[in-house]
Amino acid sequence: MSNLQISARFQIHNGKLEAFKKLAKECLSVVKTKDKDTLQYDWYFDKEQTECVLRETYPDSNALLAHLGNLGDLFGKILSLGEFSAEVYGQPSEELLNATSGLKIKIYTFYQGL
Repeated sequence: MSNLQISARFQIHNGKLEAFKKLAKECLSVVKTKDKDTLQYDWYFDKEQTECVLRETYPDSNALLAHLGNLGDLFGKILSLGEFSAEVYGQPSEELLNATSGLKIKIYTFYQGL
């Protein structure tokens, strides 16, 4: 399994929901126009709209690095609107691990499956 699957979680700060949604739309626009290899980029809100989960899939670490580069300062802006954590499923490269070392990320390596 070479794909990287990501569950990114945002606990949105009080009063920041509309700003968060606006930036989320901008992020999706960037992905649609600039990303070449993003396989999944789906945003989900809980019932109270206080938490958002972003489900992402990339063919490899290089595609995710390109995605982060395409988002540019949008990523930093959206991070400022909530508490961020992520789970990465797969084998991220050392370069990707170094690029995201300041973020709260937990890595899960593939064991078995179909």
